[in-house]
Amino acid sequence: MNIEQARFNMVEQQIRPWDVLDSQILDLLFEVRREDFVPEAWRGLAFADLEIPLGENAMMLSPKMEARMLQELVIRNTDHALEIGTGSGYVAALLGRLAGDVTSVEINATLAKAAAERLSKQGAANVKVQLGDAANDWSDGAPWDVILISGAVPSEPSALLQRLKVGGRLLAVVGDAPVMHATLWTRLEQGFQSLVLFETVIPMLQNAPQPERFSF
Repeated sequence: MNIEQARFNMVEQQIRPWDVLDSQILDLLFEVRREDFVPEAWRGLAFADLEIPLGENAMMLSPKMEARMLQELVIRNTDHALEIGTGSGYVAALLGRLAGDVTSVEINATLAKAAAERLSKQGAANVKVQLGDAANDWSDGAPWDVILISGAVPSEPSALLQRLKVGGRLLAVVGDAPVMHATLWTRLEQGFQSLVLFETVIPMLQNAPQPERFSF
């Protein structure tokens, strides 16, 4: 396989047509080697438009989803960023190139260790992987300029929204399959502004808080 041609095709045929047009994001997709974060057994599909199994009941999101999420957050190089769900570490690596510093929290010890090793090899000195369950809340390091939730949650992540600075942004995919919505919240001086970006379906974040459901 011609790796660089496959990377080019990923950007031009999957990501750019999905309204990812920010040149900084597109350039990073050529600089950060996605294949280095993909399990060996799936490396031949590193640039395919699909979710890749990571083991431990975790999935790597599709390339276009990762890129679109990062674009919508409009990350600045002074931002203090939190990622919930490290997975492979690839999105954390991209975040590290965009933000001032990044904390990525992973619930699974095996995935956290592997991601930290990959990030170290990439020289991502401003990215820290922490082991923990941040599906409900994560106060260590708050308040944040940016929070990215890398798995779906069934309802608004209220506790995490409270960890944002004024002007801070949180992006999460909210709902239940087959209908979920990628939603961006911005903290204002008084309250929050929310914007539904697009419909999608991604795997649920492990231990995501479940809302009360009516039964008849």
